[in-house]
Amino acid sequence: MKIIFSLFLAILFTINSSAQSEPTYYRIKFIDKANSAFSLSRPSEFLSAQSIERRHKQQIALTESDLPVNHEYLEVLRKDGAEILYSSKWLNLVIVKIADRNDIGKIASNQFIKEINPADHLFKQNLSQKKNNFFDFETVEEYKTKEKILENKTVSAYNYGASLNQAQMIGVDQMHDLGFNGRGVKIAVIDGGFNSVNTLAVFDSLNQNGQIIGTKDFVQPGNDVYGTLMSTHGMMVLSIMGGYLPGQLIGTAPKASYLLLRSEDVQAEYLMEEYYWVNAAEYADSVGVDIINSSLGYTLFDNGIGDHSYADMDGNTTVVTIGADMAASKGILVVNSAGNSGNDPWHYIGAPADGDSVFSIGAVDPSGVYASFSSVGPTSDGRIKPDVSAQGANTIVAVIPSGVAAGSGTSFSSPVIAGAAACLWQANPTFSNMELVNAIRNSGSQSSSPDNLKGWGIPDFILANNLLTSTFIEIKETLTGLNAYPIPFHTKITIELESSLGIIADIKILSSMGSTMAEMKGIEINKGKNLISFNKLDRLPKGIYMLQISDGYHFITKKIVK
Repeated sequence: MKIIFSLFLAILFTINSSAQSEPTYYRIKFIDKANSAFSLSRPSEFLSAQSIERRHKQQIALTESDLPVNHEYLEVLRKDGAEILYSSKWLNLVIVKIADRNDIGKIASNQFIKEINPADHLFKQNLSQKKNNFFDFETVEEYKTKEKILENKTVSAYNYGASLNQAQMIGVDQMHDLGFNGRGVKIAVIDGGFNSVNTLAVFDSLNQNGQIIGTKDFVQPGNDVYGTLMSTHGMMVLSIMGGYLPGQLIGTAPKASYLLLRSEDVQAEYLMEEYYWVNAAEYADSVGVDIINSSLGYTLFDNGIGDHSYADMDGNTTVVTIGADMAASKGILVVNSAGNSGNDPWHYIGAPADGDSVFSIGAVDPSGVYASFSSVGPTSDGRIKPDVSAQGANTIVAVIPSGVAAGSGTSFSSPVIAGAAACLWQANPTFSNMELVNAIRNSGSQSSSPDNLKGWGIPDFILANNLLTSTFIEIKETLTGLNAYPIPFHTKITIELESSLGIIADIKILSSMGSTMAEMKGIEINKGKNLISFNKLDRLPKGIYMLQISDGYHFITKKIVK
């Protein structure tokens, strides 16, 4: 087998061939998962029944990425002197501490290693400068108009109090009236801590009804995510979805179940947090969640260590985006805040909001006007972002020690949408994550002319529900004018396609027997003419194939030849 040695090995061996040195971190990527103790034919050994059911419901095949990292590889690394600090099955890698650099050569000689690179830059440094990308909300102001808002008399299922506007704006209050409140849908909240969620009155309903189904800390394993030293940010985010304080705050999914996962160290901003995020998403997948809300994002880091460039915002480069898209490929609806950099020199969205299959949420004010702090698109490869927008300015959130306040940031518009999406999925459980995204986007206030400020606009969840349940299936064919060249093709195909709507589609190459030979999932198709490249097809044998493009409701095909 080919072993890829990085240049740093030669340098280290020259400078430090025999001396003992300080502990150093390394990122080791494996070449495969061969000889694993686990098998795709026995998925219940590494995935929960709910996780397997989600795949079956959305017709998602198990792949090698679902298998845990090969345990034998880990044991060999330990015997060779490596301390395993982190492992990821989706990335198929580990991060290790090596106390003696003399062990590096022995470790690198293992034929199961694909890459080995220094990783000291991933971890928290002795920092003098803190760059908060957009984790913290922009402002919090004490809510002082409660009496005025409480004068609103409604016949709704809930007494929303101050939170009525953020619910009404997207029609989720009407979904609640229809009996859709998120019940039976599992939402993972990936954040920086959930201070006092176990004691605040706004979460009494969640706690008493067993709707918090688990907690886990990936930054400092074993920690209490509810601890008073933890961030309040995750608590506020959760309150927007699951809060229940009649007359003050009703969340957009008050009956959903929640998994609370800490991946963010709010004391610093460093690249390792992206790896923690991926671990949290892997765990969420394995226990069977339906939706991830992530009010986090990454662009710049403390003291410039590991900063991303705008070119990295292409949906395929950063570790956290790769992980978020992988979660979406497993059938999870990944909802992520766009970012709060709209007024900054870096005004673009961050990672993982740039992901092809990540549902990115911008912010508007209570009147539905674009909030100037909300990060904008496009992605560096030209895709429109955010996807949709919701109230992120003066959003009503829970605060410590009690009551509510008005806070601003896309950290808060994201859970407004995530909770509403849970209600929509409860109402339409047979649809896939990307079919939900299509319906929500097409219900948006500017779906006919999306832009890079508000995306497809402010969604109407009643309309989205109607699109899924009835009228959307009856509309005229979405996809037309399919052409592909060259014929015969060799390593890639260029696809020309026209669409009457902006949608997300899957593109497959099928054998003459109907088997999927290659596919691209969650591809953004714009209204009008599209040009799409389908690459890396050199492994396909010569023959006749069928090119199929589907938006989940209709499909269009064309015969192609290699």
